[in-house]
Amino acid sequence: MPPNDARTMIEQWVREKGTGRDQLLPMLHAVQDAAGYVDDALIPVIAASLNLSRADVHGVVTFYHDYRRRPAGRHVVKLCRAESCQARGGARIEAAAVRRLGVAMGETRGDGQVALEPVYCLGLCAIGPNALVDGRPVARLDEAKLDRIAAELSA
Repeated sequence: MPPNDARTMIEQWVREKGTGRDQLLPMLHAVQDAAGYVDDALIPVIAASLNLSRADVHGVVTFYHDYRRRPAGRHVVKLCRAESCQARGGARIEAAAVRRLGVAMGETRGDGQVALEPVYCLGLCAIGPNALVDGRPVARLDEAKLDRIAAELSA
């Protein structure tokens, strides 16, 4: 989304929904839904529009893992890091995913095709380790399923 379009969207948001701290999270979600990420250049614009400090907005964007500060890959693989998935071999699966997908956790591969991101509970605790692949849940993740996912994302 071009910066002017994002600014227009933020201005419209404020006209329709008002200002204040309670609008920050929904506005950030709307910006990310429209642009795919929250551009650092928009932080001062969002802060000013909601009468917040830039530090407040930056703190929220960097605290919550769901907000991206750079465009995501074409495909997004989110691996669960919750205790239940870790107890079921999540660390081993994460290491295998890094190798098979060719991207470090929290990064987007150099070709822009795959992003590997942590998520801290998918609500599938009894059947972990788990992942979301382009929004589709994958339970009982093992190395064979990782191979199929890697092949699917490369096709």
